[in-house]
Amino acid sequence: MHTSSYKRGDEFAGKKVLVVGCGNSGMEVSLDLCNNGAATSMVVRDKIHVLPREILGISTFGLSVFLLKWFPIKWVDALLLIFSRLILGNIEKYGLRRPKIGPLQIKCSTGKTPVLDIGTLKKIKNGEIKVVPAIHCFTEDGVEFVNGCREDFDAVIFATGYKSNVPSWLKEEEFFSESDGFPRKAFPHSWRGKNGLYATGFTKRGLQGTSYDAAMIAADIARRWTKSLAGPTAAADADHHETYIAN
Repeated sequence: MHTSSYKRGDEFAGKKVLVVGCGNSGMEVSLDLCNNGAATSMVVRDKIHVLPREILGISTFGLSVFLLKWFPIKWVDALLLIFSRLILGNIEKYGLRRPKIGPLQIKCSTGKTPVLDIGTLKKIKNGEIKVVPAIHCFTEDGVEFVNGCREDFDAVIFATGYKSNVPSWLKEEEFFSESDGFPRKAFPHSWRGKNGLYATGFTKRGLQGTSYDAAMIAADIARRWTKSLAGPTAAADADHHETYIAN
């Protein structure tokens, strides 16, 4: 089962469940399963950044956006990691290894979002959620991990991310790539297509990238509108409809 089909944790009460993936979806599903009486294990294959949901009573995301207005991203990352260590402790001893690159830098370069802890880490620390290594292969009743250990499970839930389905309904091959469902042009030029078609939220840079797209789109619409009012083709341009695709 993929997390897109996951509904409620109580459907797995009393069962042994393996969650494959440790991003925000994987962490949230693992917590829900644990809270509803499932014996939960979570596969952690890669290094991840786990951050507190709030820092000094302020949302971690909100604080990050504010600090980025004044300081370089490396400084903001360093500050986030200091607070994370103070609030969450050393998470590496629980099998959650941190990358060498900061969480915001990773988000900007790869699109991978840091995990905001909503209570899963506490369950991991007290042993209610078990952290396990990558899967080597599936067995008849469960899995064999890369460390050679085998374990039986009643269900496996894949929290392996989502894929953009825009190319399946938008027949605009020049704008969006069919391979990954994202604009063919990289940031910061990914917001504009042809014939008044715009896209926002595909930058893999979080809301900071989305806000950039929105500002550029608004400026382009204003420029087009001003031009239509000033030129002889006002009627034709005024009838021109802009289309937006938001991720």
